[in-house]
Amino acid sequence: MVEMQVAGIALDAASRSPIVLLRDPSGRRQVPIWIDQAQAQNILAGLNADPPPRPLSHDLMVALLKAGGLQLDRVIIHAIEASTFQAVLKLSPVGPKDKTAPGKPKRSTSPSHTPSIELDARPSDGIALALRTGSPIWMLEEVVADASIPVDAEADADEQANFRRFLDQTSPADLVRHLSKAKPEADGAPDLGEASPGDH
Repeated sequence: MVEMQVAGIALDAASRSPIVLLRDPSGRRQVPIWIDQAQAQNILAGLNADPPPRPLSHDLMVALLKAGGLQLDRVIIHAIEASTFQAVLKLSPVGPKDKTAPGKPKRSTSPSHTPSIELDARPSDGIALALRTGSPIWMLEEVVADASIPVDAEADADEQANFRRFLDQTSPADLVRHLSKAKPEADGAPDLGEASPGDH
């Protein structure tokens, strides 16, 4: 498996749909995952160091995990099926307080006493949670090999700047109108076509 980093959000030049870009440690490959506007905003909020005045959905999810005594160990993007990325969340119970680091729970290392929990999830939700919890994002090498594209750092920066300008100039009403024009699917993601693996 390859540990991926969130390189940022870009816009598809043809469809104007947002894309989250995951980059490998070498910086030579990145995997684009097509998402919708709401998912892009959730990820951007996770990238932003300033917390929102009120908890957003993924902030609430993190609080619920803590309240339930669980921690997100990692996100694993493990397959592409029918042009859709598949991911799981690996959760585990929070271990006892670490005496060497007061106030911080230590991650449990005993699988026999603290079995992990695996939950199916959309990659975008996993990424948004990972950003808020500092958890790693892993991708199977086969998925990276199948879905990665060469990195063009200058073009990436331009796309990210264009997307941020788009968000700055879009009102909530415009966003609702834009989303209502997208072809609806079961989970509300836009129809991105067979050639573009996305987060459905």
